[in-house]
Amino acid sequence: MLTGMQIAVIGGDARQLEIIRKLTELDAKLSLIGFEQLEHAFTGAAKEKVEELDFSAQDALILPVPGTSLEGQVETIFSSEKVVVTQEMVEKTPPHCIIYSGISNAYLTGITQQAKRQLVLLFERDDVAIYNSIPTVEGTIMMAIQHTDFTIHGSRVAVLGLGRVGVSVARTFHALGAKVSVGARKSEHLARITEMSLRPFRLDDLPIIVRDMDIIINTIPHPVVTASVISKMPSHTLIIDLASKPGGTDFRYAEKRGVKALLAPGLPGIVAPKTAGKILANVLAQLIGEEFSLRKGNG
Repeated sequence: MLTGMQIAVIGGDARQLEIIRKLTELDAKLSLIGFEQLEHAFTGAAKEKVEELDFSAQDALILPVPGTSLEGQVETIFSSEKVVVTQEMVEKTPPHCIIYSGISNAYLTGITQQAKRQLVLLFERDDVAIYNSIPTVEGTIMMAIQHTDFTIHGSRVAVLGLGRVGVSVARTFHALGAKVSVGARKSEHLARITEMSLRPFRLDDLPIIVRDMDIIINTIPHPVVTASVISKMPSHTLIIDLASKPGGTDFRYAEKRGVKALLAPGLPGIVAPKTAGKILANVLAQLIGEEFSLRKGNG
């Protein structure tokens, strides 16, 4: 239980509702910033404006998955008001206050470091990434079906990267009957691809591999699907880029060439916000609970 914990949930999309539900069930006291248009009410959660929030009383701040913009603005699906998190606000929190976000950028990392507050990035955790790969794969299948005129079964698919998402994507498309090739740089990844009964290739060979591919699925957040690579693709090839913004694809050249390229980060929050929210809620409840127990023990 989190009885006595004061937590501010600042902005976010439908995934945050599952977090709010979970934390109120655990008896935490919540302040909801950027939720005034939300019709649902949660017992133990009060809607407030950011300028009214008592930051000095907060044990934790929970930001949306994207964190903040480079100007400090937080996305607020359930509010029309602009919400900005500043270094001054973070500095007002108690020294033990922890800021939770999905990912970060130079602004968010900078203000938390300057304020000497701990920043926990949920999407850097293996468990979150692996759980999230499930709705990500389902969303990728949906996009592949919507944007092609051929079946996945029998199609030639190249997956770029064998990280936590890449493994799930490659395995699932293989199970659907696609002829899957997977590109990687590390020799141990190439060995794993072979063990999975998939076709391995080195990313340096991508310009050759793409010549007969129907679908390219990129999971690498660096420029990989460059103009020179795209120039070698058949015009019917579909590129689905799952990497975090801005992705690893030259979208300008793809459009010029007439190759359909889709940037699709954050698929879990789009195709399955309830499931994605529960994943985050369970991990947050565990982390906050552990921190709370630790503080009580030290107290």
